[in-house]
Amino acid sequence: MELSKGIRAIDLALYIEKEKLLAITDLQLGYEGMLNAQGVMVPRFNLEKIKERLEEKIFPQAGKIETILINGDLKHEFGTISEQEGAEVREIIEFLKQRCKEIILVKGNHDAILEPIVRTKGLRLLEEYFIPAQKILFTHGHKIPESENFAKAKTIIIGHEHPCITVSDGVKRETYKCFLKGKFRGKELIVMPSMNETALGSDISREEILTPFISSADNFEVFAVEDKVYRMGKVKDIIE
Repeated sequence: MELSKGIRAIDLALYIEKEKLLAITDLQLGYEGMLNAQGVMVPRFNLEKIKERLEEKIFPQAGKIETILINGDLKHEFGTISEQEGAEVREIIEFLKQRCKEIILVKGNHDAILEPIVRTKGLRLLEEYFIPAQKILFTHGHKIPESENFAKAKTIIIGHEHPCITVSDGVKRETYKCFLKGKFRGKELIVMPSMNETALGSDISREEILTPFISSADNFEVFAVEDKVYRMGKVKDIIE
């Protein structure tokens, strides 16, 4: 599904063909460890499910991949890095290295204390990533940048929101992870769904919006992710 010229949604990922770049966001590795510490006994399956989804649904549909970009929140804990997170971050990096020439990590609000791992693994850790030829800017989405690249950009791509949408046929309801596409200060804004397999995310029709890039989602287009990516229309036309 093409969300914008040259930007294609593949399951929960985006592929930019001219750059041979695949983008994913909000893996939140270590999330189950946090739940376990709170007394919620869930198995630790997030990493394996993410790898499985990439291998079976995303990589086969993408073209040649030279760069993989993680648009923030590779891990979950805010102020530290747990033993589980450290091990899983190293594992996903080695897994992704088999598929590309370069891995870029855009720093999210959960990505504390990643610098030592990034240095030893040869990743680039950036506050944002700009593609000059197409004027596309990747930034995590928890804050609005004040950079020159942000001013130049025509398309902004963020994560952070973990958007999902609930639809109903009047009898039952189903909730799907989704992409959002709208406008921010005259620029095209694309919001990516989370890769976290332990939670669907925040229902944009019912829950408080997290990112400062969106004041109201009513006029944003929704692209729901199920067996493929479906164009659903605008949020205001979907909600009950």
